[in-house]
Order: sequence, then structure tokens, then C-alpha cells
Amino acid sequence: MKPVLDIVVQGTPNPNAAKFTLNRVVATQGKTYRDAASADAAWVQELLGISGVTQVFALNNFVSVNKTPDTDWNVIGPQVDAVLRKAFA
Repeated sequence: MKPVLDIVVQGTPNPNAAKFTLNRVVATQGKTYRDAASADAAWVQELLGISGVTQVFALNNFVSVNKTPDTDWNVIGPQVDAVLRKAFA
């Protein structure tokens, strides 16, 4: 049985990016995604489908999410969390 999924959200020097660190490996090789249609993982497609999300980068146990300047983290943050929990819990 897997331990309970833990997600820690951290800001970055870029106010339009946030780092979501999980207690799971999400990607063994770093990869940047900018287009849902070309994403090779369903959870990445879901993240890029969130209104305002422009880019996803995944490596080891973290996911970096970029958003448009006019998008509020209080709106999309919980949506990102929900997608990650569904994919990795």
C-alpha cells in the first residue's frame, strides 16, 4: 500500500510559476509540455486543459506549472492539486 500522497506547493522567483513537490516520482526524465495534444501523459493533458495554465515541467518528484499573468493561483492551484491527486494517489 502506498503512503498517503503529500503535495507541497512552493512559489518560485517567477510569480507565474509554482512548484508542486510530491512524495512520488512523477517523471524519471525532465520534460517540458506546452501543448495538451502532444503530451504523452493524461495528467499532463489535464493540467494543460486548466484555463490559464501555459506550461508544465515534470522531473523526479516535482511538477512546475506556469500560468498566464492574469490567472489567479487561488483559482488554479486547487485544480492542479486535484489533477495530481487523481493521477498519483
